[in-house]
Amino acid sequence: MSSAPPLPFVKMNGLGNEIVVVDLRGSSKVFTSEEAAAIAADPQSHFDQMMVLHPPAASGTESLVRIYNTDGSEAGACGNGMRCVGWVLAKDLGRNRFKVETRAGVLDTVVRDQTSITVDMGEPKFGWQDIPLAEEFRDTRAIELQIGPIDNPVLHSPSVVNVGNPHAIFWVDDVETYDLARLGPMLECHPVFPERANISLAQVTSPQSLRLKTWERGAGLTRACGSAACAAAVSAARKRLTGRTVDVTLPGGVLNVAWNDDNHILMTGPVEFEYEGVIDLSKLTNAPV
Repeated sequence: MSSAPPLPFVKMNGLGNEIVVVDLRGSSKVFTSEEAAAIAADPQSHFDQMMVLHPPAASGTESLVRIYNTDGSEAGACGNGMRCVGWVLAKDLGRNRFKVETRAGVLDTVVRDQTSITVDMGEPKFGWQDIPLAEEFRDTRAIELQIGPIDNPVLHSPSVVNVGNPHAIFWVDDVETYDLARLGPMLECHPVFPERANISLAQVTSPQSLRLKTWERGAGLTRACGSAACAAAVSAARKRLTGRTVDVTLPGGVLNVAWNDDNHILMTGPVEFEYEGVIDLSKLTNAPV
């Protein structure tokens, strides 16, 4: 690897979801998947998702944001990470509203303060080819998928949706009665999900609230997943289990999700600044040489 200057980063979290933000807007550098995985493996810069800011590609946006999972794979969306990006950009630009581009599209972010940042996560996709699924399902509110014995499955009939990433939501009476750390890896890589999927257990606690636990594709069990909260909220509304605005309680805290009449999903929640550091790729033992 050629010598390169250390890269500053900001370590944050969104409801316990570990986020690293790296600002490369003044650089042509693009991380490889191997480099991203090496950064995640370093205790100082460990992340669940890394949000990398690149020069804007779309007119009217502040940045093109690439999102990396712990294993070095790229994600299309990360709600908790986008709130952290919003906080970083608000401090840098001195204003509270801006647009950024991701693989999932252009996202609008509004920063009120550190405890209330709203991200327009765009429109959910329900078509089986858009999620995508490996075979046709006409009704994605509940697809034919189960794990366990045929006559007594452990989990079955998930709702599926794409909110920047593929999501499968299994509806259960109590999210705490299932070992998602064991079930998640099997379901993430199920053949019905050609691009793998985020796997969530969802529990309806009232017409205005849900509980959620998520196994993130490429990252594992997480304390919070913003796109999963959005996926669960719209899926609950589609099944008429809740209204279109809900509070979603995750292990790390609560997100408010509103599925507006214009089909856009607004996710609101806090972020927390932890510390700043630098990434020296030449010193990361797992980085390519």
